[in-house]
Order: sequence, then structure tokens, then C-alpha cells
Amino acid sequence: MKLKKLIKELKSIKGKHTELVSVYVPAGGNLADTLNQLKNEQGTASNIKSKATRKNVLSALDKIIQHLRLFRGTPKNGLVVFSGNASPVEGREDIKLWSFEPAEKLETKVYWCDQVFVLEPLEDLIKEKEVYGLIVLDAKEANIAILKGKRIVPLKHLESTVPSKTVKGGMSQGRYDRLREDAIHGFLTKIGDIASQLLLEQENLKGIIIGGPGPVKDRFAEKDYLNYQLKNKLLGVKDIGYTDEYGLEELLKRSEDLLQKAAIMKESELLQKFFLALQKGGNVAYGYTETMKALELNAVDTLLISEAFDWLKANLRCPNGHYVEKELPKNAIENQACDTCDKKLEVQSTEELGDVVAEKAANLGAKIEYISVDTAEGKQFKEIGGIGALLRFKLD
Repeated sequence: MKLKKLIKELKSIKGKHTELVSVYVPAGGNLADTLNQLKNEQGTASNIKSKATRKNVLSALDKIIQHLRLFRGTPKNGLVVFSGNASPVEGREDIKLWSFEPAEKLETKVYWCDQVFVLEPLEDLIKEKEVYGLIVLDAKEANIAILKGKRIVPLKHLESTVPSKTVKGGMSQGRYDRLREDAIHGFLTKIGDIASQLLLEQENLKGIIIGGPGPVKDRFAEKDYLNYQLKNKLLGVKDIGYTDEYGLEELLKRSEDLLQKAAIMKESELLQKFFLALQKGGNVAYGYTETMKALELNAVDTLLISEAFDWLKANLRCPNGHYVEKELPKNAIENQACDTCDKKLEVQSTEELGDVVAEKAANLGAKIEYISVDTAEGKQFKEIGGIGALLRFKLD
């Protein structure tokens, strides 16, 4: 959730010129080398003709360098730092810095200065958690792979001993066809056994897609060659021209509709269950207060949080020294008045309310699902508060 919100925030920032700096230090990368590179970039930036752009780039680089000096070495999974002028007003300076330590190993090394921040590697980290099985095959060969984010990871290449369709001398057509049929069956059995073994050990496997140039792939998908657990995850079968590694790439390109539909269907089914329970007064909670009560009672099975949920827990202070803690939408935080003296409250610190709830749920072992606003159900969920839960037992 934190990463999704960070990406959303950084996407909203547009530089007036080439002045937004992105730095990715991969896991195992040398932080000293990155610092030296940034110092060299400061020298290059000193030659920028525009005074305003030069000042913004140098300020961003200096902020990143000062931040990196706080680390004794590169964090275990790498480090990502962004800095630049976040002010929407031309000519006004508001140099900000964002730093993120990924939960998974970062393999990308980047230094880039542009009008937008480089966010693709971070977006890939979000998608990495979902895994799909890919199988391409015909009577001659098969390739088994998994899709992690945007990366295809090959797992196994298999070649068959299935004879060609041409009858060999001295053998009847019928006998030859039977031998060929037995060989195809044996090959498909082998593919099914190996694919089942490799794919069942994958965590977060969301679905299977099968592809190939002829009828063999359809036979493989329709018959019981795959373990039933995998067959239940079959998203679809696609016609493609190849069965090698290029075939895996082709299968991915032709399966965008299936992947999108799978994500939407999963979310839709979850929300239908939520709204049905809500309608019948079942084991469900919605809204921040009720959901927190359910968490306090350890009643939450699955926590649901809208990706558009932007409420904050804010510590505020007025000029007369009165302190107050409030939970409110992000867009309302700048317009708060003190209940005691009616003076405008200034923000001292904030915390994402969604993160507070998610952390509590994770500590209790509850499942957490983030809900998009790309579907009618997702938009409806946002409208009723954007936070709720499916419960293990009904609240009093």
C-alpha cells in the first residue's frame, strides 16, 4: 500500500524542465560509487544554462547526497531515492526527497534526470507478487515458464520423440498412427507431470495460460494431463505460432485480456461477497471505526482497503499551543480550525490511516486485499468509505 501511494504521488509531480532526479541503487550495489557518480553529476549540472533549472537540479542532487550519507552501506534489498522541485507554481522552489527500501531485491541501477520520475522498476515490484504459469507446446517440444510481473522466467524445456506424420517404409498407416498417438500421449503426460511439479511449488500462483500452434495444445488443456489444482486455475488457451522462448513472449502478448480479466474477476468476486454480507447483516464491517473495532476483537478474516483511500491520522497544533489528533481525508487537512480558539491548525506530522490499519491486520495474521477503482464494485466500495472487512464472526 505504501509503495502504491508513493508511486501515485510521484506520478502527480511534473517538472517544469529536466529537473527531477531518480536514483536506484540495486541490492549489493556500492553506495560509495553512487555517491561519487552524483558528485560528478553536480559538476555537469553546473553547466546547465537555465538558472532556475540549474538551481533545482543541484538542490535535488545535494539533497540525495546528504540522504545517502546517512547510510553505512546499501540496504539489503537496495535503495530508491527521488528528489526534485515539487512546487506546481512556476518559479517557486519546493525541493522534496522521497526514499524507499524495497521488500524484495532490487536489480535495477538507475541515475536519471527528467521532467518525470523513473517509476517503471517500482511498478514492476508491485506486480512481482502475482505469478502466472505459461505453457507453450506442440507435438515436437514444450516450454514451461512463469510470469512474475513483466518478467518471463523459463523453468523447463522439453523435446519429444514423437515421429513425424510421414509413414516409414514397411509399416502400415494404421500401426504407424497408433505408435504416433501413443508417443504424443506419453509426451503430454510428461509435460503435465513436470508442469504440475514446477508450478504447484510457486507461491501466489494466480492462473495458468496454455498456448501452441495446433490441436495438441487443446488436447493438453482439455484432458487430465495437468494436476486438478492447476487445471482449476486455467485462464485460457491461445493460438500462437511458436513453442520456443519466442513463443512464450507471443503467448504473453496475446494473453493481456486474460490477465486483466483474472484480476478483475478476483476483485469482483471478493466485493460481491462483501456487499452480500453487508446487505444481509452478516459477518462484515465497514468504515474506519467499525473496522478498527473488529481488528481490536481479532475478528477480521480479510481486510479490504481501497487504493483510493486517502485518509490520514494527523497531529495538528494551533498558534496558541493547542494540540489535537484528527483522522480526516487528505484534501481536508489544510482547512482545520482549533476547537478551543478557532485559530488555523498547522500540520505537525501525518500517517497514512490505511497503513495503520493494514499493519495492525498483518500483525494479527489477517489477509489484506487492496481494491482498485477500475470496476463498478470498486467504485461503490470507495463511496461507502473505502475500508472494510470480512469477519470470522459477527460483531455484537
